[in-house]
Amino acid sequence: MFNPSFYLAIAITVAVLGLAVLYFFISRGNESGKREKKSKKKDKAALKREADRRLQQNPRDAKALLILAELAFEEEDFEKSYKLYKILLDLCATNPDLDEFEITLRHAISALKLKKLKEAYRGFMIARTLNAENFEVNHNLGYLEFLRKNYEKAYPLLKKAYILRPESIETLRYLAHSLFRIKKYSEAINYFKKLLDFEPEDMDALFVLGQSYLQLGQVENALKIFSHLRTNPKLGAHASLLSGSLRAKKGQFEKAIIDFEIGLKHENIRKEIKLETQYRLADAYIKTGDVESAISVLTDMVKSKPDYKDVGELLKQYKEISANRNLQVYLMSPTSEFIGLCRRLASSFFDEAITRLTNIALHKNEYVDILAEVSSRKWEDIVLFRFIRGTGVIGELMLRDLYARMKEIKAGRGICITAGEYSSGATDFVQARLIDLISGKELLKLFDKISGSTEKIAEEKV
Repeated sequence: MFNPSFYLAIAITVAVLGLAVLYFFISRGNESGKREKKSKKKDKAALKREADRRLQQNPRDAKALLILAELAFEEEDFEKSYKLYKILLDLCATNPDLDEFEITLRHAISALKLKKLKEAYRGFMIARTLNAENFEVNHNLGYLEFLRKNYEKAYPLLKKAYILRPESIETLRYLAHSLFRIKKYSEAINYFKKLLDFEPEDMDALFVLGQSYLQLGQVENALKIFSHLRTNPKLGAHASLLSGSLRAKKGQFEKAIIDFEIGLKHENIRKEIKLETQYRLADAYIKTGDVESAISVLTDMVKSKPDYKDVGELLKQYKEISANRNLQVYLMSPTSEFIGLCRRLASSFFDEAITRLTNIALHKNEYVDILAEVSSRKWEDIVLFRFIRGTGVIGELMLRDLYARMKEIKAGRGICITAGEYSSGATDFVQARLIDLISGKELLKLFDKISGSTEKIAEEKV
């Protein structure tokens, strides 16, 4: 009859015996490993004793020196291995049994570990003449050229090392960075991606990958990376500056402000990064009409570095804007408000004259042209007004364009108005032409005029 208890007992007995046998072999293995380690220590100790004995008889015994050098190298006693391999290098010329390449290579590696970079470089260069296909030689020479900022030389050496050993993360890292430094951005991107597959936490590599995308004009890819890195303690400030700058170029000033503000919250920001972030933040505030915040940022900058770019002039300018509502409208308000203000300025420009506005044309929110028919007791003419937004310097090209437009529509006179200034070329250009130039200070007087004016101006709706 079938007895389940009997078979269960047999199964348990077999399992227990199996575990006992397994434990026995593991124990024997451990003991064997311990004995092997002890044996190796004894062997090394014996080798050292024998080598020391031979050196007492002959201080230039090549075999003894080689044994001690190899033992020191294996134990990472590079100070000792460096000295021993240096002696062996001198013996290579007279002893054909010595492996000159291996000794040269290990001497160079020992020098590198001791930060004797010049000697290491010289050693690796000699080793490369003996064997140009060795990974250690190509990798370390490439690394040393990278440290010297000789990226053009580092690249082929690291590329060769990578081909010889593609699993080397360090080789891959320096290869990718070298490619970026020599502006081979497409190739750099490929290697940075491979590097990040191995080490996804390498934020330095990710940051330079973003810069590579940016250099190739792949703004969205770059923006994703910089936005991701904004809160990184090491790279966050710089990433925020780049992210905010890219958003500002796209006209996304509210998002740019958020990026810049995140960047400025970081501690221990490099001074140049902080100043440039503040500078662009102030500009973004102005673009959104937040003059007071811009003034606050610029005030801090003036305290920190008053000669940084044009911060002093900007602070003065924005304070004027803050104190003058019409100037705020002229520079920063929506297009409809800007055009409305320009209509009032054009209508009241000529005293004791009737001004009828006949045409208005906006050019990319940069300037507006207003055509007017002006008549007074003494004269009448067609006048073209050009109102330019911004506070920069207006050059000759803008005036040439205005003059061409005047001839096209047969206007007898031109009036160019800006909140900024004019270049010497611009002022020279209009001297022989019927174009009047109105700069920032004169514009403020025009604002005062329309603010206090009670004259009735005849105006034809466009």
